[in-house]
Amino acid sequence: MIAYVTVGADDIARAKRFYSAFLPALDYGLKEGPEGLSYRLPVPEGQRATLPDFYVKPTFNGQAATAGNGAMIAFEARNQAEVRALHAAALAAGGADEGQPGFRTSYGPHFYVSYLRDPQGNKIALFSSDPREPGRDG
Repeated sequence: MIAYVTVGADDIARAKRFYSAFLPALDYGLKEGPEGLSYRLPVPEGQRATLPDFYVKPTFNGQAATAGNGAMIAFEARNQAEVRALHAAALAAGGADEGQPGFRTSYGPHFYVSYLRDPQGNKIALFSSDPREPGRDG
């Protein structure tokens, strides 16, 4: 199981504006500190943490943060409408479009996805695959 994902950011304020445009809608809470941003899902009392956590931090070595070629982080939305709304919110908060919300022929008939780049260049996917919603084929 993946416990956490960390991306580097040179401008934490810009990263916060971007990620806070959609992660709270997916139930992630934000804890901000001198070490950067920590987004976590709520933990019901007496239960283990819901993973993964998502961290946005300055680089540990002090060099410029870079996006990984071929790396992508995907966040699951509740439905197709939420994918569209969160994609638009992330663009308005400084993200760059890498693929408008919709179906892709390469994936299953209910996989509805959009792609973005955060201000640092990290690739982000927002998707829904609810079989109760209309699919690509009908």
